[in-house]
Amino acid sequence: MDERTRRVDPKLLELLVCPLTKGRLSYHAAENELISEKARLAYPIRDGIPIMLISEARKIED
Repeated sequence: MDERTRRVDPKLLELLVCPLTKGRLSYHAAENELISEKARLAYPIRDGIPIMLISEARKIED
């Protein structure tokens, strides 16, 4: 995956919220995911598109 598809536009990140908690998300480049700390879920980004479906999210373990 090239560098352009591994970044999230900061303006988009300001608009997106966790569909479960409606809380803010943070971008984790190493995993190419958007993280909801409150819900303990990681939403994948595929081909530069955030997949904001709870059913597609990975549960974050402690």
